[in-house]
Amino acid sequence: MQDCSAEAAAFLKALSHEGRLMILCHLAAGERSVTELERLLESRQAAVSQQLARLRLEGLVATRREGKAVFYSIQDQKVLRLVRLLEEMYGPGLG
Repeated sequence: MQDCSAEAAAFLKALSHEGRLMILCHLAAGERSVTELERLLESRQAAVSQQLARLRLEGLVATRREGKAVFYSIQDQKVLRLVRLLEEMYGPGLG
């Protein structure tokens, strides 16, 4: 049981940053490039890349390269389930 609680805590900790959570909300709608995420989040490339790196490190997102563009998608289906639940509770795109 302790292993499961540690895994759950690590999972929730990765989602506990507003920027990372917003990235995952956008990715729940489908694959996005870094440039698209920058525009959707109205954020600088460095900030978006930093949060994407953390999500990648945690195994929550996957990458695909097409030329110079890097595309991200949700890798862990638990993320998609949790984003859907949060949207149900707080509204689409989390308000």
